[in-house]
Amino acid sequence: MLKISHLVKSYGSTNAVNGISLTVKPGSFVGVIGRSGAGKSTLLRMINRLEDPTAGTIQMDSVMVSDLKGQQLREWRRNCAMVFQQFNLIGRLDVLTNVLMGRLTTVPSWRSLLQIWSDDDKIRALSALQRFDMAEFASKRCDQLSGGQQQRVAICRALIQEPNIILADEPIASLDPRNSKAVMDALKTINEEFGITVLCNLHSLDIARQYCDRLVGLTAGEVVFDGKPAQLTDSFVSKLYGVEASMVSEVADSVLEAA
Repeated sequence: MLKISHLVKSYGSTNAVNGISLTVKPGSFVGVIGRSGAGKSTLLRMINRLEDPTAGTIQMDSVMVSDLKGQQLREWRRNCAMVFQQFNLIGRLDVLTNVLMGRLTTVPSWRSLLQIWSDDDKIRALSALQRFDMAEFASKRCDQLSGGQQQRVAICRALIQEPNIILADEPIASLDPRNSKAVMDALKTINEEFGITVLCNLHSLDIARQYCDRLVGLTAGEVVFDGKPAQLTDSFVSKLYGVEASMVSEVADSVLEAA
C-alpha cells in the first residue's frame, strides 16, 4: 500500500504540489491526469525520490519513503521503477545491454562497470524483450530504434528491476497512436500479469479511460478528482483543463490526425 499524506513541493513561493493525499492499493493501474504544469511529473518524481518533498510524507507499507537515504533509498528506487517520456536509454549501446541496466542494483558494481552479466540476468532480459516483441532487436543500437520501440525497451528495463510499482511519466507523449497503443498495452500487461502497481501520467483522456481503473485529476498541484473513469463527468473535465470537455476531445483528435 502506497500512502501519500499532505505532500508539498515548493519552488520559491510557488507550490508545484500543494497538499496532496492519496492511497494507492497494490496491483492498481492509476492514471494521473491534468493540464501541463498541474504537478503530475513532480508528484511522480517525489514518489521515486528524484525530488525531495518540501513537506508531507510518502509511505510504502511500513517504510517511510520520504525519510530514506543512502542504500535504503537506492533499494527503494529499485522497487519503484521509473519510465520517462524521453526514454533515458544509452543510444550507443545495444538493446539487450540497456535492458540489463535494470539489474544494476542487484549486481556488484565492478560487474556492471565491465558489463559482465550472469546468464540468469541475460535470460531475464531476453524474456522481457520477447514478451513485448522486441527480442529480434536485442543486438541493435538503441538510437536506431523508433520512439515506440525505445519506450518498450525502457519498459523492459523497468520490468527486470522486479519492482513493486512502476511510475510512468508521460510515456506516450511523443509517440504516434500506433506506438502509443503498443506502449500502453505493455504497461497494462505488466499490471495484469505480474500484479505490479502502475501510476501513469497521461494527457489523453480517452487513453486514460481505456487503460486505467482509477483516475486522479490534478489542478494547480491539488487533487480535484479521484475516482473511476466512468465518474469523470464533463464538469470535472472542465475543472481540470479550464475548457469545455468537447474542446479537450477536439484537441486530442487534432493531435492524433497530425500524428
